[in-house]
Amino acid sequence: MNQSRAVMGAKHALLILDDDSAVRASLKFCLEIEGFGVRAYSSAHELLNEDSLPASSCLVVDYHMPTMNGLEVVAQLRDRHILNPAILVTSHPNENLRNRADAAGSSIVEKPLLGGLLDSIRKAFDGHTKPSS
Repeated sequence: MNQSRAVMGAKHALLILDDDSAVRASLKFCLEIEGFGVRAYSSAHELLNEDSLPASSCLVVDYHMPTMNGLEVVAQLRDRHILNPAILVTSHPNENLRNRADAAGSSIVEKPLLGGLLDSIRKAFDGHTKPSS
């Protein structure tokens, strides 16, 4: 791992929301290797009931969740004035979903992830200079 990755990871946390335990564990493992601090959540309820979310964090949210979709989770966080960057992970997004994600200020990374996720995370942190309130 190069030093710029270690410095970025030390300052930023990733919040992963995915109901699939294998995907969640794989993402957590891979992103920790890249030097990020990672908190992983298995349900929208678990994330939304978190007492303290890191101010400098990026959300990596699966779109297809059992109780509410990823955009609904992001919308609830935005309603609480949590404005951290959000990356929506999904397969085959249609134009409607892309427009809704864009309106919510979320980028989309399509499955399979294969490197696109790390680039999106770095861009999210580069463009996000103010912590959430």
